[in-house]
Amino acid sequence: MKTFFTVFLCLLSLTVYAQNDLGFEFDYAEFGYDTTSSYVEIYYSFSQNNLKLVKTDTMNYVEGLLNINISDSSSGKPVVNKEWKVINSVTDTAENKSLVGVLGFVIPIGRYKLEVVGEDANDTTKVVHLLDNLRVKKFIGKHVEISDLQFASKIVQDSPNKNSIFYKNTYEVIPAPSAVFGGKQAALFFYSELYNLNTLKDKNPIRLERIIFNSQGKVMVRKEITIGHEVNSRVEVGVFPVNNLPTDSYTFEEALLDSASKVGISSSKRFYVYNPDKLVRDTSVANNSNIYNSPFSVMTAEELDDIFQKAKYIATPEEITKYSKLKTLEGKRRYMYDFWKSRDTDPSTQKNEFYEEYMKRVQISNQKYGSLNTPGWKSDRGRVYIMYGEPSEIDRYPNQSNTKPYEIWHYNNIEGGVIFVFADLNGFSQYTLRNSTKKGEIRDNNWQSRIATTY
Repeated sequence: MKTFFTVFLCLLSLTVYAQNDLGFEFDYAEFGYDTTSSYVEIYYSFSQNNLKLVKTDTMNYVEGLLNINISDSSSGKPVVNKEWKVINSVTDTAENKSLVGVLGFVIPIGRYKLEVVGEDANDTTKVVHLLDNLRVKKFIGKHVEISDLQFASKIVQDSPNKNSIFYKNTYEVIPAPSAVFGGKQAALFFYSELYNLNTLKDKNPIRLERIIFNSQGKVMVRKEITIGHEVNSRVEVGVFPVNNLPTDSYTFEEALLDSASKVGISSSKRFYVYNPDKLVRDTSVANNSNIYNSPFSVMTAEELDDIFQKAKYIATPEEITKYSKLKTLEGKRRYMYDFWKSRDTDPSTQKNEFYEEYMKRVQISNQKYGSLNTPGWKSDRGRVYIMYGEPSEIDRYPNQSNTKPYEIWHYNNIEGGVIFVFADLNGFSQYTLRNSTKKGEIRDNNWQSRIATTY
């Protein structure tokens, strides 16, 4: 026998944007709970007029079914597997209300499969089946974090309605599962939580930036505030009017930036605006906001200049010229983000593997190939290591009687096999490149005679 759970609802007299025959919408957001689990809120709504009206002698009503299944991605073990009935008495069939609800679950940190099914209990032809990969993130720990963003149709501060299913942290937050705004819903409300603020070393106020981008990446709205971090966690709420935004899809991003502690984190979510009387006039493409997830968002101008100096081995003359003309810190940050993003070997991940590998090679070069006042990355061996990676093999000749100390680096996977010859001509371990068979590098067929101790 199937077990049903009756859920409490919030009935909203809204313009309902039904994106399917059932008028069922779904969204979720994750928040901090403890060091091993997070709190996952699932928001849903049924369009009352899309559900089949059942008439009885005592009442008229509509009834939806909601099934949520959350299972471990690896083992398939279910964490949540329940079905709820959503019932509402209908007194005015002319008014289309949105039946909005929220369900919350404490789920261990990990990866899961999320399956959500919305169905009309009295018309089985109306069903919406949604699948998603759910990564339950860790928010409570040793680093500053931002929760997911929750979009809302309304937020009441210091709400007296503490028994409301939408009440949390002194706010009553009415979800907007469709993430569609415009028309009568002329404002986008948002809710988020910040965690582990006490882990920041610098006690000065930190910067919280909120940006709205359109589908072309153009910044439509940008607001910045400074916040203190005397407390370990805090709630952030706000509202953006959308009545002047053209019909389009948008991205809202909230970014926490602290240069002193080298912290740059963000949370973002897509939403949609339907204003049919507003046309999109600008289709230019601008930089997207992922810069705030990158290390460059909190770097100083000096740090950015240093990294670009180290990147000149792979930069084009045009890129070097463009960077030299940048005067603002924000301009340098965005340029550096774009510079490395264009070389990212796997754009599908948040990490830039190319950048991380490049800087790892810089670090190894400094450790292995530095001499006197020359850091390793500026040496010839450091440059070759940074550009081409670890050699297939190295032949070392440190104590030959008739030559200066020298090394031959072999790269078997470049151009069918190439070599680099480095020699220490002055006896201070300053190996310089004397010959290479790699195209574009120094070529000297008489290198052996030039490193000889006697001629």
